[in-house]
Amino acid sequence: MCDMLNAESVSLCTLCAVLCCAVVCRVITMTLGAVCLLVCSPPQSNALPPYYYSEQPPPYANISGTQVWHPPPPPTLPQYAPQPVVTPVVITNIAPPSRKLPSRSRTCCYGCSGAIIVTLALVGIALWLGLQFGTKLLSSPSRESTPDVCPAKRVLCDGYKDCSWGSDETGCVRFGTDNQLLVKTSTEGIFLPVCSEGWSQHLSELTCSQLGFRRSYAYESMRDSSSRTLSAANKSSSYIQGKLTDSSSCLGQQTVALKCSNCGQQQSSSRIIGGGEAQLGHWPWQVSLHGRSGSHICGGSLISPDFVITAAHCFSSSEAQLPGSWHVYMGTVSQLSLTAPSRVEKIILHKDYDPHSNDYDIALLKLSRPVTPSSTIQPVCLPAYNQIFSPGTTCWTTGFGTTVEGAQSGSVRLMEVDVDLISSADCNAQRVYGGHITENMLCAGNLQQGGRDSCQGDSGGPLVCKDKSRWFLTGITSWGEGCGQRNKPGVYTNVNKLLTWIYSNTQVTKLSVCHNY
Repeated sequence: MCDMLNAESVSLCTLCAVLCCAVVCRVITMTLGAVCLLVCSPPQSNALPPYYYSEQPPPYANISGTQVWHPPPPPTLPQYAPQPVVTPVVITNIAPPSRKLPSRSRTCCYGCSGAIIVTLALVGIALWLGLQFGTKLLSSPSRESTPDVCPAKRVLCDGYKDCSWGSDETGCVRFGTDNQLLVKTSTEGIFLPVCSEGWSQHLSELTCSQLGFRRSYAYESMRDSSSRTLSAANKSSSYIQGKLTDSSSCLGQQTVALKCSNCGQQQSSSRIIGGGEAQLGHWPWQVSLHGRSGSHICGGSLISPDFVITAAHCFSSSEAQLPGSWHVYMGTVSQLSLTAPSRVEKIILHKDYDPHSNDYDIALLKLSRPVTPSSTIQPVCLPAYNQIFSPGTTCWTTGFGTTVEGAQSGSVRLMEVDVDLISSADCNAQRVYGGHITENMLCAGNLQQGGRDSCQGDSGGPLVCKDKSRWFLTGITSWGEGCGQRNKPGVYTNVNKLLTWIYSNTQVTKLSVCHNY
């Protein structure tokens, strides 16, 4: 019996040792996997972010002999994972890199006691590395450390900052037809023109600076017969709305028309209908956004020396929301001859952006340094609040995206193509996008013939329309089904509907590294 006990004891010890080794192996595996993910970025490909989807709406359903149509859910939109991409760190589920598995397995077999010591050492190293690098990779870049605190009795647009970020004084200035300056009143919340009498260059500079521009470009007088206006007053305020007062009329009915930048100008105006390669200076606001992989990922448009506007879906991963992940290239029409890049200081995503429907697909990039305008680098004009381009208007879209649907890489050359604006009613028809077009979207292309369209890699780029020798940013390339297909035009973010958000965020300069406002 003693021999049997000894044999059983040995067997139990052996089994215990094996189980212990197995547990320790698992701990080491998970620990090393977490360490590798914290310290090393995964290999990146040069694949462009998926831009178009190809899922058809579901068929009608018959219930008890009655035909009942269920509205289709929003189509499965692309994941929009522009490079670089960081694999989410979930320590309990991540398998270690296969190249390290054999060595760790051999280490386990030397005995439980030694394995435990090694495990403790590795855990210590992992904790140290986590403290050193973890916050850079795992912290949420969109979480604001200093929230915008507003008193209960704040007054909007009165010229005095009540909220900690000054958000109560945003959205108080807009531009009407022919750059007419309109300022919101604090009493009734309506926008009124401003009298030219008493206006000055100093007030022009203050207004444009308030909207995020470096300075004003020009101002002039324009006739307006409105019965109620605003006039400059000798009042102390850091905001233009605080320096104005109600007025029953303007002398000579002359009001202020203000330009904050010399925008929307081209070096050359010759273009080929039907599309082709763009010439240098044709679209001087076009930018190319490169990730850490060093390749083109998304397009964008320069709207001022300090800001680029693009699509929110270009920043779907946590690493993509880090400003240091991006290089911004301007003034070029070839990926083989890039200029010196600009760096990004802040990334501002619309707080209501929906990756499933792609509603509110808009983002702003605050550049680390202002760019110097030239013949090949110019901002595009933002439209006036009441400036609507009617369906059928021929506009242009540009980008470094693919020229053939399904291609694995984008175009080396900047491509341009003319597209016609399509009404929301036509674009929402069942044969087209079946109700998925919101008021924050617009469509452009050719429903009957297809062909002319933006494609994968053009995301975030401009759709511009011309008015009185200047080009206005009408849309931001967002999504679509396929490329150039009949009844499947390109879908763009409707810039006109989001002007308040744009100006409010270019105005607020005390934003965090990446803040959803």
